[in-house]
Amino acid sequence: MSPALHVVLGAGPAGTTTVDELLSRGLRVRHVNRGPIKNALTGVEVVQADVSDPDQARAATQGAAAIYHAVNVPYHQQVDLMPGIAGSILAAATHHGARLVVLDTLYPYGEADGEAITENTPWAATSRKGRMRAALDQTYLDAHRAGEAEVVLGRSADFYGPRVLLSTLGATFFPAALAGEPVLAFGDIDLPHSYTYLPDVAQALVDLGTAAPDATGRVWHLPTAPAITTKQVHDLVERLTGRPLTRQVLEGPTPTGPFDAQFMAEYAELFYQHEIPQNMISTAFEERFDRSPTPLEEGIKNTLDWYRAHPLNF
Repeated sequence: MSPALHVVLGAGPAGTTTVDELLSRGLRVRHVNRGPIKNALTGVEVVQADVSDPDQARAATQGAAAIYHAVNVPYHQQVDLMPGIAGSILAAATHHGARLVVLDTLYPYGEADGEAITENTPWAATSRKGRMRAALDQTYLDAHRAGEAEVVLGRSADFYGPRVLLSTLGATFFPAALAGEPVLAFGDIDLPHSYTYLPDVAQALVDLGTAAPDATGRVWHLPTAPAITTKQVHDLVERLTGRPLTRQVLEGPTPTGPFDAQFMAEYAELFYQHEIPQNMISTAFEERFDRSPTPLEEGIKNTLDWYRAHPLNF
């Protein structure tokens, strides 16, 4: 009998890093994306499919024991497109009897209890994208409770790490820090803010995809180091690079660099994340799976090393 098949949907930073994690565990992997997947690793089955189409989603996930939903779309298309994508993927998981592992965000919580965001924090989204995500999450959990599909959700704070570009701690920060140019920062940098290291996300998603059934049917916060202020993150980068930082701090959603006018117009409703404390607590996952988040200093050092090896032109 062939080993269980793990199917990763999406070839962005999260999907690609999840493929790496699956391979590191010796698991059988299929990687699915709407467009071509460049530089696929040896041993990975690559399938090009538009999973917003139910027939293509079902065909692309044929034989899956676990499906990892890491598909995303540009901000200005999320409210229109993500519900259809979610419905198509959920239907495929149901059809195949596969476990569905969904990579999720903190958007459903809105501004609720930012000083200690746990899995029990109320879903109080006020943004269109937050309400959309909350509605999809409820649909996933309802399908699980109805016995239609086995589903588990993993929520992450803002990504940072190798491959992460379009993040508040991504390509508008690390290359500039290394070059001695002004780094971009958002909102009040003296507030605590959670940042999740992308390799920890991938490791945790595979934990959820391979765990005993009692881990499913719920939301988990993926391992994230305790929040510190963004200014403290900057201080850490200064120490690791041996170079002082100068900052361009956006007090509002002003188009800058790769965050163009279209992006910022859509991000405006979520800018509150940089105007209130945001401390995501991941203790439940850490205790259940015996995992610890990568310390910020180690994660930032690894991220700086990756950017040194992958110079970008923005």
